Amino acid sequence: MWPLYAAGFTTAFGAHGIAANLGGAGRDAVTSLLVLGGLLALYDGAEVLLKPVFGTVADRIGARPVLLGGLVGFAVASAVYVLADSPGWLWAARLGQGAAASAFSPAASSLVSRLNPAAKQGRAFGSYGFYKSIGYTLGPLLGGVLVWAGGRRLLFTVLAVLGAAVAVWALIAVPVVPPLPRARQTVLDLARRLADPAFLVPTAALAGATAALSVGVGFLPVSGRVAGLGTVATGAAVSVLAACAAVVQPRAGRALDAGRLGARAGLTAGLLLAAAGLACAMLPGLAGLLLAAVLIGVGTGLITPLGFAALASATPPERLGQTMGAAELGRELGDAGGPLLVAAVATTATLTYGYAALAVVLAGGTALVAAFGVRRGARVTTSRRGG
Repeated sequence: MWPLYAAGFTTAFGAHGIAANLGGAGRDAVTSLLVLGGLLALYDGAEVLLKPVFGTVADRIGARPVLLGGLVGFAVASAVYVLADSPGWLWAARLGQGAAASAFSPAASSLVSRLNPAAKQGRAFGSYGFYKSIGYTLGPLLGGVLVWAGGRRLLFTVLAVLGAAVAVWALIAVPVVPPLPRARQTVLDLARRLADPAFLVPTAALAGATAALSVGVGFLPVSGRVAGLGTVATGAAVSVLAACAAVVQPRAGRALDAGRLGARAGLTAGLLLAAAGLACAMLPGLAGLLLAAVLIGVGTGLITPLGFAALASATPPERLGQTMGAAELGRELGDAGGPLLVAAVATTATLTYGYAALAVVLAGGTALVAAFGVRRGARVTTSRRGG
């Protein structure tokens, strides 16, 4: 399992370590907002388009080859910029990193499920989410230190070495998990399966959690500056958010496996906590900021392992890659949609109303969970035709 946790850390560290340091000071900083936005969109755009594709490939040929290929591709894409060291190749490297992460991220999620029995799915996904959260937390900080010490080339060098090292580790330690025989699936079968509440409810909750997390990381510092707080205070708030999300995930997973927490209750509580955190972000001053960070972090930390465990237990094993890829797509849409919603409302009103709008959406999501529920072990509808 440890190489899979390392793979989760790698994609998170690669995403945030570079994104947080593209526009900073230094000789190789990106100074145009248009160029900065394009570079940020490349990584996420590749993931949105390719994660479902690579998830399906993982089901067809096995998740381990896709994991290894993605990690090697990530290392190669990072090394491209190290060798070329030019703005043009930065675009190619960033696109390559996003495409590679689109391969090894759903493959790792699929292997986390395949290599653990049903009774330990919650703990496994909680631990996987913990190390991914560590990557998100440390990425901006360590990335900034590396850029300060040796420029962007040093950061990409570290990422190339990290991707290669995890690939070798996975090659040695991750067992071969052969693909399972699959029933033939038509486009209609796929649409029916993705519209099933057993898939739709956990994925919608995961998207909501990611939206809240993205808004917290991006907009809480803005609220802090408006309230006259310094960068230390606003940075501490974001760190508290990420730390709470990381600490809660393994505990939530263990509680699910032990039967102390149900998926429906956990997802509902997580959405309500995240919504309450956004409501607290509407309060002025440091107290509101920190309370918002804690509640958003705890809420997202609850939802993430429970959502993925529910998806894994409700999916036929031969379709795990496809399901995890589609679920990751839902998270990416939440990652983009949350900030867009808050920014759109804030542009016409104020940031306070932007927080309120997303809080209402998340609170409304509890109605979806209540209406359709999510039962651990309930199988998603799938085709029964042979082939």
